[in-house]
Formats: sequence, C-alpha cells, structure tokens
Amino acid sequence: MAVVNRGFEGRGNSGERELPPGQHLTTDFPVLSTSVTPLIPKDKWELTLTSETGAERRWTWRDLRALPTESVVADIHCVTRWSKLDTTWEGVSVDTLLADVSTEATHVLASSYGGYTTNLPLTDLLGGKAWIVHRYDGKDLPALHGGPVRLLVPHLYFWKSAKWLNGLRLLRRDEPGFWERAGYHNHGDPWREERYEFD
Repeated sequence: MAVVNRGFEGRGNSGERELPPGQHLTTDFPVLSTSVTPLIPKDKWELTLTSETGAERRWTWRDLRALPTESVVADIHCVTRWSKLDTTWEGVSVDTLLADVSTEATHVLASSYGGYTTNLPLTDLLGGKAWIVHRYDGKDLPALHGGPVRLLVPHLYFWKSAKWLNGLRLLRRDEPGFWERAGYHNHGDPWREERYEFD
C-alpha cells in the first residue's frame, strides 16, 4: 500500500503559472498505487453504470470506442504535492454516458479493477468536468497510469481520477471510498488544499 506522509513538502512552486497551494511542478508522471497494477486486456474490460435503483448499463471496450470522444488538455494535481501541467488525454465525457439517464442521485462511487473506490458528488462529474479516458499523450493509456481506462476529474486531487475504472454507481447519499475511509478529505479540491479529513 502506498503511504503518503503529511510532512512531505515537495520542492516549492518554481513556475510562472499559479499552482494550488503547497504544490510543486513536475515534468515526470509519478506512479502511486494502493496495490499491484492490474493488467486488463481490452477485450475483457467492461464498465458498468449502476443507477440508484439497481438498473445497470454496460459498455465493452468496443462500445466505449464507438462513443464520441473528446480531446482534453488539463493540469493534474496529486495530493502528494506534485502538479503536472497541460497533460493531454482522449476519452468520453461522463456527460455522454449519463445523457439519457434519469436519476435522483447526488453522488457517485467509482470503482476499479483491484477493488479501489472513490466517491464524488455527481455535480463534479457533469458539465464537461470529467471523462472516461483511454489515451494519454497521444498513445493508449498504459496500465501503470490506469489503462486501459481511467476516470479523469482534473479539478480535484488525482486520487479522485480512479485508475482501471470498471464501475460508476449512482447514489442518493455519499459513501466514502478507499482513501476517504483512510482519512483523506471527502471532496479533494486542490485549490482549497482539501487533502485530509481535518483540512
């Protein structure tokens, strides 16, 4: 299990662009995971959307690739204090997946191959704020960074962008995920430095 110490301060903000408080720039793409990297063949990958009533919709890799895709350029911010600017992704907007879903849900629990979960308010996934991405920097998303598919929610700390995504469960109430149960902040806004539950 990856352990993040609150005392890790990073190298400071040395760029001209404003970064969230406490962040430093990196040109690398550090890999942090809670367990071993699952290797999911594309022909075995599946995403399940479960409504608050228990109704399910499923997408295979082929189904996902048939949906309209968007190119996304976004800054990403890790709770371990690194930020990477202008990252490039390609994927399907969460708005597309939920376009014809009638729901009274207020929250979503994202789940991954390997058992990882993270919770988000539904409003943080809609309105062009989140994507199901399968490409990074012009190439298929590598397994180390969450491939074949990960959630991308760049306006929140990166632990909310669940790697190896396989499920989105719509909920009428909030349900903390893996790191949230371990003491991380329930929301995770980097501009408010919402790192831990007591922030």
